[in-house]
Amino acid sequence: MYNAAMKVLATSLFLLLLLLQAQLWFGSHGVFQLWSLQRTTDDLRINNNKLTHRNEQLHAEVQELRQGKEALEERARSHLGFIKDGETFYRIVPEKPQN
Repeated sequence: MYNAAMKVLATSLFLLLLLLQAQLWFGSHGVFQLWSLQRTTDDLRINNNKLTHRNEQLHAEVQELRQGKEALEERARSHLGFIKDGETFYRIVPEKPQN
């Protein structure tokens, strides 16, 4: 009788251990879920750092455009093709290759 009770108790404890281990590894708050969330957090942190760096660059460019005429002039000349008074603009058009 004592042996049978011990076997039932040992089997029950082993099944409980298996159930708890399954919850630990595969449950909704398990180890695999934790690893997945850590990877997602790391990816988001890297992306956030890139965006922060880009925002800092844009902020510096805005400050430069607000404070200096040279930067504003450079931007107008390069992007919009503005020419100063007294300057001569030469446009060189490459020849089309003959087939």
